[in-house]
Amino acid sequence: MKFTKATNYALHTMLMLVADSSVKPVGVQQLAESQNVSPTYLSKILTRLVKAGMIESVSGANGGYRLSRNKDDITFLDIIHAIEGTNSLFDCDFAHGSECLIQAVMRDAEEKMERHLKNAKLVDLAHKHTQG
Repeated sequence: MKFTKATNYALHTMLMLVADSSVKPVGVQQLAESQNVSPTYLSKILTRLVKAGMIESVSGANGGYRLSRNKDDITFLDIIHAIEGTNSLFDCDFAHGSECLIQAVMRDAEEKMERHLKNAKLVDLAHKHTQG
């Protein structure tokens, strides 16, 4: 199982925004340079995070992006769902009647992973990021 590069960039971008204690917007150029990624590509990712209600776009000369939610409430799962969607990682393509035994095992594993990611908060990582 592998998440897309977009999720990787989204997680790192959100960590930067959560770790930044100011409410001043951070420009897409600065965010992109810190990750060595194209500002155009990162803008597409930022658009998804805006649509998910995690960040907001501020226009103008000093514009950029800043958190629109309480940083204490942002989880890894929130960001992953904003980028990857909420579809199951595994879908059985065979007609097994009411329940596929393999699908049940895979669903259980995915639920455990989602619980873990839902409890993993970026703010906890941000404290380590600013101390290290």
